Amino acid sequence: MSTHAPRLDETHDPAVQSWVESANDPATDFPIQNLPIAAYEAQHDGHSHAHYATIIGDQVLDVSMLVEAGALGRERDEEDLAEALQMPHAFGLLRFPELRRQLRRIIHRFLRADTVAGQSVRRLRSKVLRPLADTTLIEPVAIFNYTDFYASIHHATTVGAMFRPDNPLLPNYKWVPIGYHGRASSIVVSGADIRRPNGQSKADDAPAPSFGPSRMLDYELEVGCVVGPGNLLGTPVSIQNAREHIAGLCLVNDWSARDFQKWEYQPLGPFLAKNFATTISPCLVTLEALEPFRCPAYRRPAGDPAPLPHLLDETDQALGGFDLTLEVSLQSKQMAAQGLPPIRLSTGNAFRDMYWTFAQMLTHHTSNGCNLQPGDLLASGTVSGPTPDSRGCLLELTWDGPGKPRKPIALPTGETRTFLADGDTLILRGYAQREGFRRIGFGECRGTILPAT
Repeated sequence: MSTHAPRLDETHDPAVQSWVESANDPATDFPIQNLPIAAYEAQHDGHSHAHYATIIGDQVLDVSMLVEAGALGRERDEEDLAEALQMPHAFGLLRFPELRRQLRRIIHRFLRADTVAGQSVRRLRSKVLRPLADTTLIEPVAIFNYTDFYASIHHATTVGAMFRPDNPLLPNYKWVPIGYHGRASSIVVSGADIRRPNGQSKADDAPAPSFGPSRMLDYELEVGCVVGPGNLLGTPVSIQNAREHIAGLCLVNDWSARDFQKWEYQPLGPFLAKNFATTISPCLVTLEALEPFRCPAYRRPAGDPAPLPHLLDETDQALGGFDLTLEVSLQSKQMAAQGLPPIRLSTGNAFRDMYWTFAQMLTHHTSNGCNLQPGDLLASGTVSGPTPDSRGCLLELTWDGPGKPRKPIALPTGETRTFLADGDTLILRGYAQREGFRRIGFGECRGTILPAT
């Protein structure tokens, strides 16, 4: 049995405020209790360099500059941290969880409003901050491998009912976390435009497939888990130790061409319908920041099988979930031209009802000896709830039941949407809140659809 328990310390104290005034706004995603891992590109001597950063209120704190200024590494116990921060792609923070926790405590201490600030510290404060609105964030970590799961039973049941009304769930769903290997090279950060893909599709009444732009382009509301230390090839990660291999969470939009998917998924699963683009949020909210928002795993109904022993841990069942509220909004090109704000398509906290926890997904992924590496991305699959307004994609939102025509979504301009149109901007947002703690958020995960080439 695992002995892990929530790790709460002074960095979670809701009463602590920052000298960065915007971080004290109750509506901000980035109070001093969050401190996500982020990065941006800075120019030095004509060359671009990725800088470690965190977001505090409406400001970017340059962690790399803190290191250069000597704010870290002066004490013996901080030498390892300073060395880890010299590693590219946040590799040091991912591989060594204790150093990541140490950095969180140091940044928290630096940003507290009640810390003594001498003249040199005040100069440093102004030097290491830059406005978030004027900063282009890049991927918070380098992602070389990407796996997408199918962990929402409500999503799997609804989609299964579209094609197999009498048997929505396939026999293996309740026994094994289902997933497929995605394409890491086409992962982009929030704000990048998404080009409508070309591919093969076949109408039900057509004698042969045709090639052209997708006519059923969709989004998928997902949460991503970024791997920390990882494991050696041939050495599985036990469910009891899986939590130590989770560095943090981000938002994921796994764009999907449903017409391509329907034609090509037999017999091997998603391919060109999925690999043209995946958008992630630019901030990695660390496992440490999310400690107060852990919750029990989904309680399986009577009659469902218990996970096999290698996927079952008492602490993971008690605290393996995350209580997150997720929202999806859409703004058409015409809405933007008329100054109309995005409309909300769905909202809810269905993520706490995922059939499989991230620890179970990670353990399953390595159970055959597959080696995960620092920065690998494991996505949850579409997050959907049991009610129509909590569904996480247009494929589900516009479905009105077996044999019925799709029910388009009405926009304030008089337009309707069954699937995404060129010029549409899709925005995912997510946050965690619980009484007795500061609300923390993930920022935006945004993309705009461009016409096919």
